[in-house]
Amino acid sequence: MNYYAAPMEGLTDRVWRQAHQKWFGSAGNADRYYAPFISPPENRVLIKKKMAELAPAANPGAPVIPQLLAKDGELAAWMIGELRGLGYTEVNLNLGCPSGTVTAKGKGSGMLRDPAKLDAFLAAVFANAEGPISVKTRLGVEKPEEFAVILDIYNRYPICELTIHPRVMRQLYRGQADRAAFAAALPGCQMPVCYNGDVTTAAGLHTLEAQYPQLSGIMVGRGIIADPALFREARGGAQAAREELRGYLDDLYHGYSELFGSAGCAVSRMKGHWFYLIHKFEGAEKLEKQLRKVREPWEYEVVVNQIFTLPFRP
Repeated sequence: MNYYAAPMEGLTDRVWRQAHQKWFGSAGNADRYYAPFISPPENRVLIKKKMAELAPAANPGAPVIPQLLAKDGELAAWMIGELRGLGYTEVNLNLGCPSGTVTAKGKGSGMLRDPAKLDAFLAAVFANAEGPISVKTRLGVEKPEEFAVILDIYNRYPICELTIHPRVMRQLYRGQADRAAFAAALPGCQMPVCYNGDVTTAAGLHTLEAQYPQLSGIMVGRGIIADPALFREARGGAQAAREELRGYLDDLYHGYSELFGSAGCAVSRMKGHWFYLIHKFEGAEKLEKQLRKVREPWEYEVVVNQIFTLPFRP
């Protein structure tokens, strides 16, 4: 079974991808790292700062898959061509993001509101772009029953892999992923299928593998941020050790400081990682509150040093 790292804005960037591969080794790597989405510029002029995230030299190691957020099929196809020019093979289309600022523009899972527009979008993409194109989707906007019509559209196109996050747009990330709806949809999928949603433990990965051996992969988002050794554990390796978690977090902090040109900006990014990682330390509630309030680099460093004196949960 392939294990994929999900695209998560502000978390699974190139700094994280390199730190993750360095500290958790080949056994802990994702088989593919899906990069957070980029939107093709309407004037078709690439922005160097945004494209730096996908520069091949900045992404050595395990394969990185760019993800596009778009609603204009011809524009998306142009961008796919630009990414292929950088050496990328597969490109992923984001039809799953539930953020209100995204869906209000008719992008992400907002595309699922109008099946006719979705069909026209995919028709334009596949008519104008070559090479493997995958799709990440939700089940619908309001209710899982909408997916039957959506899947009928997906089945018309040579999608190389369909990643299904079994929630609807209105749920955002609330409630539980609808495994029953996923199971009902799976037999109708005519392309390889990857599962994504609420996978947080090695046991959870193994349960999905046993239940759905026909899957092409399992994609993990919040789970791999909360436990960066998750894939290594699932492959029979060791749990995260205190020392490697410290090295990993230090590399993230210094990497973001260099990327942003400011340790203060790095502190803000690190808070996102600590939101998921703090559970690794027993009795961290008071320090967690302090961490949320820090602004200066020295404050961040003091609190982190204190956190690492606490009992550690592998």
